Amino acid sequence: MHKPELAAAMAARLGCRRAEMDWALNAILDQLTLALVRGESVSLPGFGRFVLRERAARQGRHPGTGVALDLPARRSLAFKPGKTLREAL
Repeated sequence: MHKPELAAAMAARLGCRRAEMDWALNAILDQLTLALVRGESVSLPGFGRFVLRERAARQGRHPGTGVALDLPARRSLAFKPGKTLREAL
C-alpha cells in the first residue's frame, strides 16, 4: 500500500474527504520525522516503535574490488513491531 492508497482508505473509513486525510497524514508523518530528527523514539502502542540506532565507524570492503573502505559513523532507523502487530502477522 502506498501513501495515496492509505489516505483514501482512511478517508473512506472515517467518512471524510481524501484531501483532508492527505493533510492529516502529512501532518502525522511530519511530526514523526521531526521527533526522529531530534533523536527521540516514536512509540505507537500495539503497532510498534521507531528508534534511532547509532552505528560506529568501521572498516568495510568494496564488494567488487575488495579495496578497504573507511565507513563513517551514522544513525540508522529501526522499527520494533508491537505485540499486537506481531500476533496479527
